[in-house]
Amino acid sequence: MCGIAGWIDFYKDLREENIIAERMQNTLTRRGPDAGGQYTETHCRILHCRLAVVDIEHGAQPMKRVVGDQVYILTYNGELYNTSEVRKELESLGWSFEGHSDTEVLLAAFCQWKDQCLDRLNGIFAFGVWDSREQTLFLARDRMGVKPLFYYLYEGGLIFGSEIKSLLANPMIKPVIGKEGLAEILFLGPGRTPGQAIFKGIKELKPGECGYFSRQGFTTWAYWSLKAAEHTDSPAQTIEKTAWLIEDAITRQLVSDVPLCCFLSGGLDSSIITHYAAKKYKEEGRQLTACSVDYTDNKNYFKKSLYQPDADNFYIDLMIRQTDSLLRPTIIENADLAHALDEATEARDLPGMADID
Repeated sequence: MCGIAGWIDFYKDLREENIIAERMQNTLTRRGPDAGGQYTETHCRILHCRLAVVDIEHGAQPMKRVVGDQVYILTYNGELYNTSEVRKELESLGWSFEGHSDTEVLLAAFCQWKDQCLDRLNGIFAFGVWDSREQTLFLARDRMGVKPLFYYLYEGGLIFGSEIKSLLANPMIKPVIGKEGLAEILFLGPGRTPGQAIFKGIKELKPGECGYFSRQGFTTWAYWSLKAAEHTDSPAQTIEKTAWLIEDAITRQLVSDVPLCCFLSGGLDSSIITHYAAKKYKEEGRQLTACSVDYTDNKNYFKKSLYQPDADNFYIDLMIRQTDSLLRPTIIENADLAHALDEATEARDLPGMADID
């Protein structure tokens, strides 16, 4: 997880706004504790805080690429699961790369295909690209909206960031909650109307949405939407395709230059992920580490039911033995959970899902 932010103002010299830019960036250090960077020119500030996972040396951001007389600046939060495929296609078109990060591939993809690069991306992401010559900012968010991207639009300017607190660190934006914001909190919370962000004037780029900001304003559109289609596969074909899709989705997310682990609760989802991740690791001669969470004295209070005939530990131990993985259990007190809710709320900036957070 990384943190991105930026500020475009066509009526102001942003080279003089160092203090505000630092305040905005400082709100993102928990998302990206490993490194941080800024790009500055007259009407543009692009900010980034990095959690380094892939290509520690060559993945620094904001990332700059010069193509002829054009300069492109990328700030990016996310992960591409088809980096190698996109990279090979770009290399066939004459592009070269210094490292192996998905950041570098994403920037080259935008330079080559502009907004149509989104059609080629398999992953989760929120990113912004500043075109210095054209004086335009491009923003995009992944299809499912896994990665957040908030923005505030005003005459001649736009401020964006991974978190609402990044925007509120800029004095251009006041922390005002109007009638619509109250309705979101009291009537819909913890859900939200797509695109709404509680605070007056702050919006969220919707899942599968992108847009350009320029002196003419901000134009957004949906580059992807879910479409219904008749299911014509046989039961056998359905099982085969579903299994392939699940394994492909899991193994693609195991690319990392730092250690990874799985969260294992003993439920169906985490068990399936642990199974395929351990299988992939075993093929590479490695052992998977799984982490679990339990509550103090839970075994003394657990009662069997039709819904849950055994405690989670029974299924966790079953999966650990089955996959030959290493387990790192964590035992917490109820007070720890309550304390974590404060931090979760602060991280979200918005109503959450109580103990699920």
